[in-house]
Amino acid sequence: MNKVVLVFFFLGICLTTIAQVKKQFPIENSQGGAIKSQDSINTESRKSTSIENLKNPKAKIEDYLIISHANDTTYVDTTLSIQKDYKFNYLRKDNFGLMPFSNLGQTYNSLTYSFENTSLMPGFGAQARHFNYMEIEDINYYRVPTPLTELFFRTAFEQGQLADSFFTVNTSPQFNFSIAYKGMRSLGKYQHILTSTGNFRFTSNYRTKNNRYNIRGHIVTQDLLNQENGGLQDDQVEPFETGEEEFLDRSILEVNFENAESILRGKRFYLDHNYKMFNKVVEKYLPQSLNDSISKSRLVVRHIMSFEDKYFEYDQTSASTAFFGDAFKSSNLKDRATLENFYNQVQLDFYNNVLGSLQFNISHNNYNYGYNKLVVLNGNTITNRLKGNIFAAGGKYHKRYKGFDLQGEFGVNISGDFDGNYLKAHATFKLNDDIGATASINHSSKAPNYNTLLYQSDYLNYNWQNSFNNTETQQFAFKLQYKEYIKLTADFNTVNDYMYFKKDETTQQVQPFQNDKTISYLRFKLENEIKFGNLALNNTILYQNVDDDNNTLNIPEFTTRNTLYYSNHLFKKALYLQTGVTLNYFTKYYMNAYNPLLAEFYVQTDREFGNFPRLDFFINAKIRQTRIYLKAEHFNSAFTGYNYYSAPNNPYRDFTVRFGVVWNFFL
Repeated sequence: MNKVVLVFFFLGICLTTIAQVKKQFPIENSQGGAIKSQDSINTESRKSTSIENLKNPKAKIEDYLIISHANDTTYVDTTLSIQKDYKFNYLRKDNFGLMPFSNLGQTYNSLTYSFENTSLMPGFGAQARHFNYMEIEDINYYRVPTPLTELFFRTAFEQGQLADSFFTVNTSPQFNFSIAYKGMRSLGKYQHILTSTGNFRFTSNYRTKNNRYNIRGHIVTQDLLNQENGGLQDDQVEPFETGEEEFLDRSILEVNFENAESILRGKRFYLDHNYKMFNKVVEKYLPQSLNDSISKSRLVVRHIMSFEDKYFEYDQTSASTAFFGDAFKSSNLKDRATLENFYNQVQLDFYNNVLGSLQFNISHNNYNYGYNKLVVLNGNTITNRLKGNIFAAGGKYHKRYKGFDLQGEFGVNISGDFDGNYLKAHATFKLNDDIGATASINHSSKAPNYNTLLYQSDYLNYNWQNSFNNTETQQFAFKLQYKEYIKLTADFNTVNDYMYFKKDETTQQVQPFQNDKTISYLRFKLENEIKFGNLALNNTILYQNVDDDNNTLNIPEFTTRNTLYYSNHLFKKALYLQTGVTLNYFTKYYMNAYNPLLAEFYVQTDREFGNFPRLDFFINAKIRQTRIYLKAEHFNSAFTGYNYYSAPNNPYRDFTVRFGVVWNFFL
């Protein structure tokens, strides 16, 4: 409790600076980094931004700044592009490589994996429920000349809707705050798969007039509720796949159980502030020759603090022994795993125009994961908590030199129960104004997630206490880009002691295992767009190859998304229209199955899934600052075969028509 009070105290310092909101004032674009458009937008779509509708004639669209966790700065973009269509979904980001379940707000099956990692601590677990869980890196901060509002709406399935409301304002040029809430409720087409989620965000940032002291922070509370049904019963798979008219009403198909639900709930308080100890910068009015000859240096002390409290709970009114095996009790089953994590980091940042940017940091993690009961299994008592303290050290380096942009980063745990380290290096080189290349390497060693080390359940076979090796990964990546026309990325990964879930051969229940073989994983991804006047063909093609003797990392060899669309201005440029068809497809592979008790996907090698096309027809339009989206999803479902699945026994959604809108207000 004292930790929460401490965080609130620091955030309160910011809040006390709030004064009466000023109606309009200009804000300079200075944020310590290059300001760029939020999307790769072609010239025609950029023309659809109605900048003349801004009510403050002194404000420019480039003044409405979005600042990421990593201090990358973009500005608000109200244009309409195909990239915006890809992001118009529940996650509000491009979900290429993810296979959504039938109902909005459920989980996603992963068609590709990234092994780039800079974390030193185990993850919480329940990974299938974290796709919409907003982490520290997902929270942005803002700086705007006038109040800005964004309203997002999209229809759901059967009963419910998805809405995301956002508001931000600068009460002075120095202080900004934002408040946002994303809420969703959807009944779904199948029995007992209702979803209800909420993500509340509050951010604030403040800087002194001389810019020597900067502070920002956020409060995030989240609750993600799913009813769970375990998927279709085995004898219902054939009626679904044959497409019998009687079973086109999906609520008739029988599921494994209708008495369970799971919820992931968390709250986080985050603070990041820094002070410039000295800032020796030559005045801009000096002659350039003198300016170049004198060193520019600064020393910054930075402190980051975060407290997060989260839990995952699975509730079931009566035991489903046919699905999960024997249970300790027959009714009112409840499994709850909790995690409290208090994090502090102190950084010393030094910048010199000759040496570059250097950072050294020391951090402390106080963690407390586990359960509020003891379990005795086969005469052995399973501990109920994993808790302790981890101290770590790290550093960063950044330097621009003769056309190269060089970055390096490392971290290592120096004391505590969990070993861990990582090393990352990144180099970017611009060959000319049109072509750029990036190469990077990443090494990581990290303890497996908490739920693989310790798990307790009212189901007998879902209780374990393990001691696993760290998972070690090495990644070599390369990217080549030519303007906005084509981008090629490739990475090669080796993974040792890979963690996965699979059914135990004895109990036939899902448990964690560790691969004792080295996995080699290669990916090539091509993104390009070809234009023919007002027509365009946008392509994303992913090739993957895995060498894994134990068949624990299963992915499709090819995954592709291709969009053929038409775009043009209509009605004397009062409306900007885009319409077309998108194809999504991936080849057959041993798709992972879903376990709702653990909220984890697990390896299965009984049946391959895939090789079905998904065609979506869309009409998108922009009028002033409003973007309107109408989509006929999976319109080919009735004539290309009912063999589409998000996971074994979990069918993908049928043909449906959905509508949505994004609306920005500049006051």
